[in-house]
Amino acid sequence: MNYAMMFPGQGSQTVGMLGEWASATIDQTFEQASDVLGWDMATLVRQGPAEELNRTERTQPVMLAASIALWRVWQQQGVPQPSLLAGHSLGEYSALVAAESLRFEDALKLVELRGQLMQSAVPEGTGGMAAVIGLDDAQVAALCAAYPGAGVLEPANYNSPGQVVVAGARAAVDWVLENAKAHGARMAVAVAMSVPSHCSLMRQAAQQLDERLQSLSVEAPKIPVIHNLDACSGRDAQGIRDALREQLYRPVLWTASVERLGVQGIEMALECGPGKVLCGLVKRINKQLPTVALEDPAGMEKAQALMRAAAV
Repeated sequence: MNYAMMFPGQGSQTVGMLGEWASATIDQTFEQASDVLGWDMATLVRQGPAEELNRTERTQPVMLAASIALWRVWQQQGVPQPSLLAGHSLGEYSALVAAESLRFEDALKLVELRGQLMQSAVPEGTGGMAAVIGLDDAQVAALCAAYPGAGVLEPANYNSPGQVVVAGARAAVDWVLENAKAHGARMAVAVAMSVPSHCSLMRQAAQQLDERLQSLSVEAPKIPVIHNLDACSGRDAQGIRDALREQLYRPVLWTASVERLGVQGIEMALECGPGKVLCGLVKRINKQLPTVALEDPAGMEKAQALMRAAAV
């Protein structure tokens, strides 16, 4: 089966995630991450507290490790390799690790730094994000342009038709929450993020991250990776560094990325990480594309059964 593997980003983490697994591979992956970073990731994932798990500098390496743990379990099943990889926001780093473009250890340190730089760029409480439901992309852009204040307000995640996340200054996001319906939206909902990702407020953080990226060892991906920046694959090592830098302050083109899967003849999309957020978005973008979340053993068994059925 011609399938794609998708890796989720920040927001899918929960205390106790992957708890349905009794897997030495998952345990060893969290232990490896703990050794690399110098703090006890496994205990944080299993026991919390949630406030610590949800700190951006903790969430990012935790989500990377959880996704790669499941990827390693999947690889042990003797299944064919996916034809394409894609990751939503932070998930792009997981995709690059799975593609053997980035070393797991390097990626852990990189995303921890990414979280620290993001939080430093915009002090907690001064920025925010909100999901706008029921407007098309152009209407959301017009909504942002209608903001009467001086603060930044920009589209950040083009998640699916009719669902676009905006990011910016706290006052600007609060204005969206209060005024989106008056501009035709069905609703606007605050996103539980301590930093306004994928908007120009992250430009300084991106420049600082670039200093690390330029010294980072990057290999050509062994599986093509679709980048958030333009929904395309095929970058060389320097192009990957550039994409990761620009991704931090430019919007995530997830709708276009999923549409790319269809163009490439993908027959099934699997979500490799905690939660089912990306499966839900795919269903809104391409109802004909089957999806399965691998967050628990039942999901992994279902995905394998579909692959076996397709091979008959």
